[in-house]
Amino acid sequence: MVTYDFYKETYLGSSITEAEWPQFRRMAADKLNYYQRVYTVTAPAADAEALAVCAMADAYAYFVVAQNGAGAVASASIGSVSVSYGGGSVDVSPKAQERELYRCACTYLEIYRGVGGCR
Repeated sequence: MVTYDFYKETYLGSSITEAEWPQFRRMAADKLNYYQRVYTVTAPAADAEALAVCAMADAYAYFVVAQNGAGAVASASIGSVSVSYGGGSVDVSPKAQERELYRCACTYLEIYRGVGGCR
């Protein structure tokens, strides 16, 4: 189980509160478990799975905020990685969410889906 301390101190996450962490961690861990059941998933580093859970938890948190009308994030940074988004609406459709969760997992894990894996 990925702890909130790991999220804050190793992953350097800041968008999820300690009270929200169990919910988002569970959602992310469930999605990773699904990937592990249907694809070949390998972790190239010892903490790769935990980092993937943190990244997916952040994505879930972002989508919840976007769907609740709090507006899109203009920019975000986690550790040394930062992302900026242009104005306009953000696609929060189930398909877009699935693509983003998969991308987050692929940032830290090697996922083979039978045709090339993560890309």
